[in-house]
Amino acid sequence: MPLSEVPQISLRDFATRREAIKDEIIAASSDIGFFTLIDHSIPIEDIEAAFALSQRFFDLPLFIKQKTPWNGKNMGHEFRSQVRPSTGYADPKESIQLGFGLGEDMTKSWPLDEDCPGFRKDAEKFMKQVQGVSVQVMELIAEGLGMAKDTFTEGTVCPEESDKEDSMSTLRLLKYHSCEGQDLGDNYFRAGAHADFDVLTLLFPREDGLEVCPGRSISTDFGYGDKWTKVIVPKGAIVCNIGDQLMRWSDDKLKSTFHRVTCPRPGEYQGDRYSIGFFNQARKNADMQGPGKVYPSITGAEFIAQAMLRNYNAALETAKLRTFEIKPETIEANKDFVVSGTGLARPPVAV
Repeated sequence: MPLSEVPQISLRDFATRREAIKDEIIAASSDIGFFTLIDHSIPIEDIEAAFALSQRFFDLPLFIKQKTPWNGKNMGHEFRSQVRPSTGYADPKESIQLGFGLGEDMTKSWPLDEDCPGFRKDAEKFMKQVQGVSVQVMELIAEGLGMAKDTFTEGTVCPEESDKEDSMSTLRLLKYHSCEGQDLGDNYFRAGAHADFDVLTLLFPREDGLEVCPGRSISTDFGYGDKWTKVIVPKGAIVCNIGDQLMRWSDDKLKSTFHRVTCPRPGEYQGDRYSIGFFNQARKNADMQGPGKVYPSITGAEFIAQAMLRNYNAALETAKLRTFEIKPETIEANKDFVVSGTGLARPPVAV
């Protein structure tokens, strides 16, 4: 299969076609790391209802949405704050990220019912539907790799009767802001090139713009190529991609591929772009060491913490390239001063 193609895989007659579907998923995951699912179990009406719910939330005043700010544990609402290492600037979007946990961190991330009636109930219903499809796919992937069928499902899904505080899987509602009447050029992106941190992503894009760039060989490789392919998504289909966690967990047999969202040019639809992503992430205490022990042992929480720090540092390095140069003699002359909100200030004197 050429790397330029993103395979379309049908889940029709899943029980009787299970082995054939498994082979298709493993082939796509090993080559390009992306595939689309059709004939799955989520009705198109439920997908449209999820988009309507998303739009209802994003239509709220900003001060209402920011009652549930992003909390540093990948939960809550963010507004134009996600900086990609590939661009050095914040994506022109906002999003809210939600999880299954019943503890304080997650509870504070849900919009209040008085602000967005029925939001949590409807969002949790959709989350469980998407997680159900995820389980089907992850079981096939585990079997296809010669691992126990429940390796990735037990590694990502908390028992129903638990408080789910070990869960790190998230639903993310996204709104890319309109750029109507603007020509921002070929090198400006709604989402800069990136790979996902998780085990498996299920994405519901409603407008065009998603592109992929195959070619990554190891999960610690931060580089990417320059051959980008548009992903064509039939209405109601789900775009799936392998994340960094699964690439590592599979000892690099499966590929976590860089992808991006382009910015439309004049003559194309330039209004708001909505998308919904479900990120199956390893549980906080799940050991992600692969069968061949290519990488040392690491837990899901440790992996995400490292990935977030690595991306932050990489984005900072990229952003440095966009600022002014500081002469070595200036650095030396000001070494005894500290940065303040308005410039340089003398450090406090010890007493």
